[in-house]
Order: sequence, then C-alpha cells, then structure tokens
Amino acid sequence: MEFEIKGNPEFGEAVAQLESGDSFHAASGAMNWLRGPVSFKARLMGGLGKSLIRKVLGGTSMFVNEYKAIGPSQVAFSHMVAGTLVQMPITSEGMLIAGGSFTACTQGVNLRTRFGGFKAFFSGKGAFFIEASGSGEIFFGAYGAVVEKELDGELIVDNGHVLAWENTLDWSLKGAGGLKSTLFSGEGLVMRFSGRGRIWLQTRHLAGTAGWITPFLRA
Repeated sequence: MEFEIKGNPEFGEAVAQLESGDSFHAASGAMNWLRGPVSFKARLMGGLGKSLIRKVLGGTSMFVNEYKAIGPSQVAFSHMVAGTLVQMPITSEGMLIAGGSFTACTQGVNLRTRFGGFKAFFSGKGAFFIEASGSGEIFFGAYGAVVEKELDGELIVDNGHVLAWENTLDWSLKGAGGLKSTLFSGEGLVMRFSGRGRIWLQTRHLAGTAGWITPFLRA
C-alpha cells in the first residue's frame, strides 16, 4: 500500500494505491473518490464507552470508515477544510490528535477517543481528542499551513490552533480567563504543554473565520 499527497499546502489530497487485502481507516466524509473493487464499512472508535459517545457526539464524528481492497484499486481522501494534509509514522510513544483534524490511518494504528473535559464540551471547542498508538502511518489535516515545533519546556496555545502532539508531552486544557468567559463567550480556552516532544499547530482557526463571516451573513 502506497500513498501520494497532491495539492499541498492549500488543498491536500492523498491517493492510496491498494492491492488485494490492503486496508486503511479514514474519517467519516473524508473519501473523495475511489476506483476498483473496494469494500467499506463504518466502525466506532474505542474509548469513553460507546453509549456515552453516542449521547455527546456533537460536531466531531467518532466513526471511521474501513476501506479494504478486493483487488488493485485506488482511494482518494482529504481533510474537510482547505489546507495542508500531513502524513507521518506513529512514534513509539504514540500521539494525540485534535478530533476535527484526524483524516486517516493505516492498518496497525489503534485509535481511542479522549475527552477534553466539560469545560471544553460546554464551550464548544476541543471536546474530544484521538489517541493513536501502535505502528503505521497517520494523516491529519490543517486549516491553513502546518507549523511543527520541537518543545523543550512550556508552550501555551489557543486550542483551536492545535493539531497533534507526541504523547511524551504533559498537557492540560484550561481557561485563560474566568469560568464565565470560558463557558459562555467561546474565548479564552488554551492548551498548556510541557516537557519534551513535538507538537503540530495550524496557522488558522476555523471558528475564528466563521466568526468573521457571520456579520456579513446577517447584513
């Protein structure tokens, strides 16, 4: 199984070249087109308890589609918004990915959901993360460009700009201001990272763009 990414950095799309028996998982809605004999079925990611996920699913889909080649075939997929598509091997320590950034992964990668806390859930930002472990390749997409940082110390990031990070980092999701501001304004929610490891950020914030467009829609 081989992958080729085209269209980066503005409109990244990956094309998977599959032989009989090859399979991979992609986020719900990520598939653009396919060619050849391919079967697919939806699966629910592990973690949190499946009943809980169904009740608090919100805007982040916890379903992934498994694509399996019955013969030589191709499947193209991309992230839901315009920007860079990143492909990288899972490190031995594992990674965490913002729920809305996960795009696809190969066989051998284990996916579990992680809850970001009720503060994130009620603010509507970053309620779920995806923990990826095992061996294989993972794909995640950015809104805008991707910035990779090698961290040795502390970093505070607006959580809307966080894409993924290595599991060697300690992290917490907190309000930068008071509780009222965090819960009701949608502002002031940040992620605090410390330790040593890599982190990937996106240069644009989808919620910020939506907020900028909204006044024009009301006009």
